[in-house]
Amino acid sequence: MTIKKKLSLGLGFLFFIIFVLTAFCSYYIGKLSQEAGNILQDNYKSLVYSKNMISSLGNLRTAVSGIIFSQSENKQTSPYYLQLFEKGRTEFEKNLRAENNNITEIHEKEYVEAINKDVDMFLRLCQQIKAGSGNIATYFNEFQPAFEQLTQSIDNIHDVNMQAVVRKSQVTKHDAARTIDYMVVIGVFCLILAFGYFFYFPFYISNSISYLADKMRQLLNKMGLTIDNKIKDELFVILQAINLIENRQFGENKEKNQAVT
Repeated sequence: MTIKKKLSLGLGFLFFIIFVLTAFCSYYIGKLSQEAGNILQDNYKSLVYSKNMISSLGNLRTAVSGIIFSQSENKQTSPYYLQLFEKGRTEFEKNLRAENNNITEIHEKEYVEAINKDVDMFLRLCQQIKAGSGNIATYFNEFQPAFEQLTQSIDNIHDVNMQAVVRKSQVTKHDAARTIDYMVVIGVFCLILAFGYFFYFPFYISNSISYLADKMRQLLNKMGLTIDNKIKDELFVILQAINLIENRQFGENKEKNQAVT
């Protein structure tokens, strides 16, 4: 095997270690990032939808209260309450549809179905009150219980998703700790290989050159030539030996030519 090939294999081994460490770290970092993203993806949406539904219910309650107060005072309903009523109804229906398409946790479907069941009656009450068919008794006897029931179901959806976020966060934290352990083990193993290569490979390469330099010294001694023993550079020793042999050969050839002439 040539020295060039040995060096190529040695450097290739180092690059292989670097590649393994880089690939391993990239894979597990990407995996942890994906898990963290999954936690926020579906559960965060449900938390936003539930918050928006609670806010929309609050707008509906405020609008209905204003409408009933205006009716009790025989006053014309303020356009503000009418606009607030339509805004609250539209936002609530929009977020409820979105939540129906984002059911991911255990028991979440039950709470969403409860909302789907109760919301029609609630919105009918709102429309009746808006149209002037309701009064204060209707508000407290029917509207307020329906409002509290919807609010409780939405709070249950919020709680289920918050618990899921906490649970998945704990799982991700555990996976992160386990990944760090794996990375430490792989890193130590690759470091041991790298140190082994660092101490062995230069010796492996230089041993052959040192052996050749020693043989050149022995050859020079047999030829009656000497070289400075203080020289430690094996390649320089080989180069000097080649020069001495060439000079010796050149001198012998010159003497032969002179003898012939």
